[in-house]
Amino acid sequence: MTEAGPKAGRAGPNTVLGAATPFDVLRSVLFYAAFYLGSILYVGVSFLAAAFGDEPFRRVARGWSQYHRFCARYLLGIRVVVDGVMPEEGVLVAIKHESFFEAIDLPAVMQRPAPFPKAELTEIPGWGWALRRYGAVVVERGEGAKALRKMISSARGLAAQGRPLAIFPEGTRVLTGRRPPLQSGFAGVYKLLAMPVVPVAVDSGRLYHRRWKKPGVITMRVGDRIEPGLPREEVEARVHAAINALNV
Repeated sequence: MTEAGPKAGRAGPNTVLGAATPFDVLRSVLFYAAFYLGSILYVGVSFLAAAFGDEPFRRVARGWSQYHRFCARYLLGIRVVVDGVMPEEGVLVAIKHESFFEAIDLPAVMQRPAPFPKAELTEIPGWGWALRRYGAVVVERGEGAKALRKMISSARGLAAQGRPLAIFPEGTRVLTGRRPPLQSGFAGVYKLLAMPVVPVAVDSGRLYHRRWKKPGVITMRVGDRIEPGLPREEVEARVHAAINALNV
């Protein structure tokens, strides 16, 4: 297990944290100002880094993610605990999605992850270019089999570079304690890629998925590796149980 800071005082996943205090509001305002202004700077630097190749560009992306972790730790009072070892390559990492925290934290907690972002995110000026340049499997919803084939081709190319693939199998952010079924596309991706899956549970929502964020500990729990080739019902059940392991 690795962690940033002590675990003392951690609230459980279903703990009611109550209304925001004046300190929560102040910390959140400082966080928004520091992180979003800093993000503009990082996007600008990424344009320069891209001229020197993939590795300098990805270092900037990782630096941006680590900067977010820094802001969360020292402005919001949020510490991060990783229970287990994040895989580095050759797997599909299926992650619980309760807030933007885990999406932004991916490059900090994993080595060169290739995410599955919604197509709308790639349309954001500047940011969208950086996301595509970093390398991502863009999810175009509502496009059917053609979009799935395009996703699989992109995912295979990124996996061939030795990059782990990071997907949110529930499809979107969900409130803490909610356990919606996995999106149907996840089973298709699992079958066609024929890659092992490593599920990861996250309990970020109770602290981070709110306007005025709360201090505390966010846990990422790495589940057991699931080999390829399982029937759809079995792999979905195992992944669903593992990513919701902190929702008890």
